[in-house]
Amino acid sequence: MITRRIVLAGAAALAFTASASAQDWKTKYSELTFAVVPAENASGVTERWTPFVNYLSKELGVKVTLRIANDYAAVIEGQRSGNIQIASYGSASFARARLTGVKTDAFANDINADGSTGYYSVFFVKASSPYKTLDDVKGKNLGLVDPNSTSGNNVPRFELNKNGIPDADAYFSKVVFTGSHENAMLALSQGTVDVAANQWTSDNDSTLAQMLHKGMLKNTDGSPMKKDDFRIIHKSAEIINGPYAYNSDLPDDLKAAIAKAFFDAPTKDKAMFDKLSDGQKKGFHAATTKDWDGTIELIKFVDALRKKKAS
Repeated sequence: MITRRIVLAGAAALAFTASASAQDWKTKYSELTFAVVPAENASGVTERWTPFVNYLSKELGVKVTLRIANDYAAVIEGQRSGNIQIASYGSASFARARLTGVKTDAFANDINADGSTGYYSVFFVKASSPYKTLDDVKGKNLGLVDPNSTSGNNVPRFELNKNGIPDADAYFSKVVFTGSHENAMLALSQGTVDVAANQWTSDNDSTLAQMLHKGMLKNTDGSPMKKDDFRIIHKSAEIINGPYAYNSDLPDDLKAAIAKAFFDAPTKDKAMFDKLSDGQKKGFHAATTKDWDGTIELIKFVDALRKKKAS
């Protein structure tokens, strides 16, 4: 006969087991490191992500430290070595991590303001330039972001190939990696490059929109640049938003706690989440590693292009 005492005793045992399990992972992981790829300058990353990392520390009950990676490869290698437990990846860098054997599992990505979970790679030029198509920028200087950037290198090369330009280095006078999405737009605004590859979700949700909002782009007379000072001459097919991923070998209880903290963030601390997303995102979408299988095929294609060029 099942009595109330037995039920209560069972519930207490389960609660004790769950508590003990949590204590087990907290003993091994008394501090976690959360890494972010360099989409913007270091001070911008710190300002945007520190409140979220503090929120994670509170929710998980252990210290979470923000790591601002110097480049995309640093996040990949940090997860490979186990020094980074949680990471914000671009789609291509996550695919590269998986292709090179990093044990990492995606659990979420961003939900855009319109409810979608994708973005685009675009080629920007200054509106004052005569360039209207990819044909017009032949022999000009191209600004890319990072070899492992999705919208800042891999998709642009794929798009160029689709448009009959298999060798970007031969087509353009110069191809430079600027190091971040912001740096690529700065190089364009300052005339260092004539065309820049970058990420774009909408006119109000892009690296350009963020930089214009902060007043980071100036005309030669020092006046702030506006959206109309730039023009998109090519836009890719939709790309899945980059994932948030944790190390595969983390305890299941810790993985679940991390995912829950992410999904609860928009309602538990709206002010923090709005600062993180500039008000451009609705929340986090549950995702799985397989969602980026298509990106792996893209990376393989771009790698094949490089090998063909080298041979």
